[in-house]
Amino acid sequence: MPTKNKLKIFNDPIYGFITIPNSLIFDIIQHKYFQRLRRISQMGLSYLVYPGAHHTRFHHALGCMHLMQKAINVLRFKGVIVSNDEENGLLIAILLHDIGHGPFSHAMEHSIVNNVSHEEISLRFMEELNIEFNGSLTLAISIFKKEYPRQFMCELISSQLDMDRADYLKRDSFYTGVAEGNVNSERLITMLNVVNDQLVVEEKGVLSVEKFLVARRFMYWQVYLHKTGVVAEELLMRVLKRAKELVHQNVKLKCSDALFYFLNSEINAESFNDDTLVIFSQLDDYDIVAAMKDWQNHDDFVLSNLCQMILERRLLKIKIKSKVFKESELKSHFEALVERYNISKSEAEYFVFQGELSNQAYENKAQKINILFKSGKIRDIVKASHQLNLKALSKPITKYYMCYPKKKM
Repeated sequence: MPTKNKLKIFNDPIYGFITIPNSLIFDIIQHKYFQRLRRISQMGLSYLVYPGAHHTRFHHALGCMHLMQKAINVLRFKGVIVSNDEENGLLIAILLHDIGHGPFSHAMEHSIVNNVSHEEISLRFMEELNIEFNGSLTLAISIFKKEYPRQFMCELISSQLDMDRADYLKRDSFYTGVAEGNVNSERLITMLNVVNDQLVVEEKGVLSVEKFLVARRFMYWQVYLHKTGVVAEELLMRVLKRAKELVHQNVKLKCSDALFYFLNSEINAESFNDDTLVIFSQLDDYDIVAAMKDWQNHDDFVLSNLCQMILERRLLKIKIKSKVFKESELKSHFEALVERYNISKSEAEYFVFQGELSNQAYENKAQKINILFKSGKIRDIVKASHQLNLKALSKPITKYYMCYPKKKM
């Protein structure tokens, strides 16, 4: 009986053909845990702002693996020794770095799963897969946890110039149609090198790094933190919060068994066990959408209105400014809502609230982006750049927002 051909090629709209390098990686991609990423959106509810933003974590993971293949080839060409086992470890680590994302990416982290990050869940998935694949992921896990002794490999997975950012900026720019975020990832990768076990960018790549950082800032404020997207994600978190509250009051809600488990349980880092992981693996965007389609007709005023707002794109209004809103501003909207709909103060809090947004394009206190000059000297990009004031990009920017209903919900 002929063996199955596992050397597959994916046709990607960003990079063209992406080759699956070996049967182990093919089998990991075929695993149900990884296939679930086809049903996890890369950008949450951003499609309510940018209609083309329907790409998934599956797309992103494959793109990251492709860029990692490029990076390994570039470094080997420049004399950096990367063994076959290390190559496999790098490819698997970047392939699985986002496997722990829940429905609509970040919404669950802040609603029905308490203080358990997607990185922690990704690690749990990797450890489970390592058992299934007889220890083949051990090196990948070591790199992912930043425990592997070769530091530059850990930096390729997670740093200020890693393969994750190199893909998502380019990919999200493509699917949103926001051209300013279209970084030349492959040009950046060709400029990579390793000195003293640290990842560096050669001097001729300074302009590419500058564009990368500027593009990152632009994408955060124009796309990832777009005010409409912020409102939509806040509403989704409140949908899940309200549903959880009702379930704890023994109110009957129609939803999938997996979603009900998380609504009915208090899940935190300590209680997130192997059984929880299996149930989590059954959750995807479709569980949430199907539930909201049913809940939009529920008798509960809060739950039904929150769901309708998302499904019909009748979102709350949002005001953004550089200073914290006064309590009086919040109070006026709050009191008007209570009076208009004869609801309790606790119910009104689902529709009137404030928060803050913060972003720092370049974190100068974190692991730096180092530039290698022809003289052999290494300098931080902030000091190496003469074209732009990158010091401004290293300052965190914080904005404050207030959300409240339109005159009629």
